[in-house]
Amino acid sequence: MERVIFWNNKGGTGKTTLAFQILCEYAWQNKKKKILVIDVCPQANISELLLGGLNQGGSDVLLMRQGENPRATIGGYFQMRLPSPYSVPSFNPKDYLTKPHRYNSYISDNIDLLCGDAMLELQSNAISTLANNQIPGTNTWIAIINWLNDFIQPIEKEYDIVFLDANPSFSMYTQIAIATSSKVVLPVMADDSSRRAIQNAFSLIYGLKLPSEIYSKYAFAEKLREVDMKLPKVYLVLKNRLTQYMGAASAYATVLEAIDRDVVSLLETHPSIFSFSFLTEGIMNIRDFQTVGVVSVARGCPFQLLKAGRLELMGKRVAVKEDYRQNCIANVEKIVSKMNKEL
Repeated sequence: MERVIFWNNKGGTGKTTLAFQILCEYAWQNKKKKILVIDVCPQANISELLLGGLNQGGSDVLLMRQGENPRATIGGYFQMRLPSPYSVPSFNPKDYLTKPHRYNSYISDNIDLLCGDAMLELQSNAISTLANNQIPGTNTWIAIINWLNDFIQPIEKEYDIVFLDANPSFSMYTQIAIATSSKVVLPVMADDSSRRAIQNAFSLIYGLKLPSEIYSKYAFAEKLREVDMKLPKVYLVLKNRLTQYMGAASAYATVLEAIDRDVVSLLETHPSIFSFSFLTEGIMNIRDFQTVGVVSVARGCPFQLLKAGRLELMGKRVAVKEDYRQNCIANVEKIVSKMNKEL
């Protein structure tokens, strides 16, 4: 079963919006497949979108799920693990899962969700401390890294694919999410900070180009290799929010070409970290979603089901143009078509 994580250690790349559209389209095209979404982000944005967005009270539903006993979020699951961090206690993963379709009819009923939770930030220091404890005969870091693997294992046969959305950090809970994954989708923007961020991403996950050898033994990749755990492979680099009509506008062309060169260089020197062999197989251009994206997110409604015309958005009338909507659908379908063939 593939586990696909959307992650970049730089914020503002449109990661969550892309994840929402892609996983919803995948679910819509593959109605017989069961999909698990894990929101490993304190902001819990993808949870709010799946549960209804701004217009349908997605945040209120999330608060309600956080008030359940047990708390039906990733924070609730981690809270249960804190007293038993190094051995798996008896628990039912379904106690923590939510069916978004019950609250948001736009979402396919073959999607289940482990909601995000702001409590992750409060738990972060405790989780890191537990991971760095020295206990003879116990690899405490690996025990913590496997928390989400422990969650998935009892229900793994019930799902065909897992999508994870992680926040732009490399905190311990983000490392848990990455270690759980088999494929990485890296959204980037047409700016130099995105280029640096993608270089940093390869350093953080794969230990490439570390500033000093002193960091090597502490590197995420090295710790996984020590226990023969597989690193996820880079599956897609999505160049997001390119100019609607001009593609990669000339003002950004230099940065975009530099990102291409960086990836080509790594394909030559470290091919094992990629799931593709050629640049054209792993890099895709995504046009701006513009107003269509804003309305889609606010309504918690994927592009495929969004109606064109003048729609109400928080008391205002907003125009959604059909040709723009079709452009958005085409962008997402291109990615999902690749996933349908390969995942």
